[in-house]
Amino acid sequence: MSPNTTIDRRMLEALICPVTQGGLTYDADKQELVSRAAKLAFPIRDGIPVMLVDEARQLDD
Repeated sequence: MSPNTTIDRRMLEALICPVTQGGLTYDADKQELVSRAAKLAFPIRDGIPVMLVDEARQLDD
């Protein structure tokens, strides 16, 4: 899936962070769902969000 592919907004709105149960922000350039509260970025692979903490990238900020 290319970075320009659109993700279904309804699906994104239904997803929550598995750590904080809070909302996520979609980063289209990096194809990630970001939880600022947990400081984690969950990858989107082939159009499917991978909501596993072990697969998430730790945010620096």
